[in-house]
Amino acid sequence: MTNFKQKYALSDEGAKAMVVASIANIFYNLTLFSPVVLLYFLVRDMLDGNIEGKASFYISGICIWVVIMAVTTVIQYNTCYFSTYKESGIRRISLAEKLRHLPLSFFSKKDSADLTSTIMDDAAQIEQASSHFIPQFIGSIASTCILAVCLFFINWKMALAAVWVLPICLLIVAFSRSVQQRLGRKQSIAQIEMTEKIQECLETIRDLRQNNAQESYYQEVKDKIHTLEKRKLWSELGTGVFVCNAEMILKFGIATTALVGAMLLKSGQLGVLEYFLFLIVVSRLYDPLLISLEHFAAIIALDVNSDRLNNILLHKEQSATEELRVNGGDIVFDNVIFSYQDGKKILDGVSFTAKQGEITALVGPSGSGKTTVSRLAARFWDIDSGKITVGGQDISKVDPEKLMGIYSIVFQDVTLFNNTIMENIRIGDKNATDDQVKQAAALANCTEFIEQLPDKWDTIIGENGKKLSGGERQRISIARAFLKNAPIILLDEASASLDVENETLIQQSISKLIKGKTVLVIAHRLRTIAGADKIITIKDGKAHVEMKG
Repeated sequence: MTNFKQKYALSDEGAKAMVVASIANIFYNLTLFSPVVLLYFLVRDMLDGNIEGKASFYISGICIWVVIMAVTTVIQYNTCYFSTYKESGIRRISLAEKLRHLPLSFFSKKDSADLTSTIMDDAAQIEQASSHFIPQFIGSIASTCILAVCLFFINWKMALAAVWVLPICLLIVAFSRSVQQRLGRKQSIAQIEMTEKIQECLETIRDLRQNNAQESYYQEVKDKIHTLEKRKLWSELGTGVFVCNAEMILKFGIATTALVGAMLLKSGQLGVLEYFLFLIVVSRLYDPLLISLEHFAAIIALDVNSDRLNNILLHKEQSATEELRVNGGDIVFDNVIFSYQDGKKILDGVSFTAKQGEITALVGPSGSGKTTVSRLAARFWDIDSGKITVGGQDISKVDPEKLMGIYSIVFQDVTLFNNTIMENIRIGDKNATDDQVKQAAALANCTEFIEQLPDKWDTIIGENGKKLSGGERQRISIARAFLKNAPIILLDEASASLDVENETLIQQSISKLIKGKTVLVIAHRLRTIAGADKIITIKDGKAHVEMKG
């Protein structure tokens, strides 16, 4: 059970369902051989001249077989398909829940196309294999082995002639595993690279056209597509070489059974009836396995899909041992050391206090770690050593989701959704009324431009707010912060790249937003420093504190 769970990224319920489905397939395959038994008795009675008066027996046998076949088919279908689709839903919900609790450091190491491919494509591959391939493959091997053992009780020489191909076939399949895994990983990498390139092309198509770079870039996209095509062809070839050889060897079993049987029949060591039985059995013995071998490559390829899913599902979450109970809004960094990668420190012993009711500005050269400091304050990442407290409480012991309840964040990069203006602002407080949303928008100087939109508050603003200007998007972000009304503000100067008119409006909005709150601002302009109560200079991983006034 545990092996199934780890190998195919299943839940406990999903692992149990796969075991049940495999057992159901064993019985299903064995049921398919039931008519062979009836046929054997029918031929025996015909040869012995005892067929008269037994019509009811055979009719009853056929009826019983039909009922058993119907029952096993329903059970097999339900366990293979319905249970799998239920598990697929559980898996996707588990992924979504897991992603909610992962530190943002995880996302910084993962490309969005890679994560999208894992959540959509890898989960779909596991779903298809769990319903169509894995239980059938296990069931076919187990049922074939059971039948093979039974044949030895009838005639061991004939049984040996029939089953000698099975271990050879399984050895070929086992030997192909490492080869197909390598091919599968290369195909997966090519798939991700192609997806990344196409996604990047769609996101930058305007800039490509502006710079007449579309032809050369489109050629790169074509190259990625062709690379994936080649990888898939190699994967198919690798599958074909092993699987086709295994299938061909299985067919030799029919020939050797017929040949050995003929020799034993001639020497008197085998009866006609037993020979007839073995010929019928061997003609059907390999069918389930032959069908399953065609999907064996897909089963092997699941190792790559499962590893990628487990990379998310088994990733360490940010722990929480205490309830959020901050006393005040002071943010204290105490000898904080942090690195994105081992051995490359971004912050090296940073210490300072950002007090409630004051504006603390973070300044320093590009890449010095200003943004890192602001994100560590909200536990986007966990520090290597040292301590960060908010209101006297160590944030490393608090649930990150609950911690974010006391923060409002306004950064230069605004994320908006393809929804109405009203709902984009309501993200700040999902329980806010329409009037509360409008009040927050008014404080952020949004009302004027919203009222001029075609559908006003119900206007759909497009993907990431593409129907709005940069200044309007920033004001929507500030309106969210007003609506949330959190005691701590993290601010990456939102007006740094805007025109004078928009900058003035946004500065007015921010001035209202930060009154009486703990404000940690990444400063790009002298005007921000002029309004700050404390300046923290970040350079070479160190923090230098300067008090104003």
